[in-house]
Amino acid sequence: MTVRPFLPYADRRLHMPAEPVPAITETVRMIWDDMIDTMEAMPGVGLAAPQIGIMQRLAVVDASDKRGQALRMANPEILHASVQLRAHEEASPNLPGVSARIERPRAVTVRFLNADGEIEERDFVGLWATSVQHQIDHLDGRLYVDHLSPLRRKMLVAKSAKLARR
Repeated sequence: MTVRPFLPYADRRLHMPAEPVPAITETVRMIWDDMIDTMEAMPGVGLAAPQIGIMQRLAVVDASDKRGQALRMANPEILHASVQLRAHEEASPNLPGVSARIERPRAVTVRFLNADGEIEERDFVGLWATSVQHQIDHLDGRLYVDHLSPLRRKMLVAKSAKLARR
């Protein structure tokens, strides 16, 4: 089991788009395995590769009631999003100690390369949809706090930094 360290919020890589993955290789599979180990250690319901310093469009999500159902995704993109929104308290290990209530589409249809290297389209609802959108934001160089007002974002970032110094 390899648990990787998280980049701090100020690291510029977290604010840059990740590079597309051309093919599913053994290296990609090993990265996904480390990402799942890291996600489980948090514990969390998703993780994007840039969060641990890997600038590739890779994500894992497991919002199942029982663990061990992690979905591996490369190059995920949202094809359709519901008009109906769902609010959920979101957080990130890149900003430890803080969270915020974020509204996102309740359901999304996403296209991605799966673990077999095949293009897959899948519908996600509820927490699965929230987590997939959260991970895609990371792949695009955005964090959940980017959905907040500048003042609220600044307050949360400052609070997280203060907590980290303790």
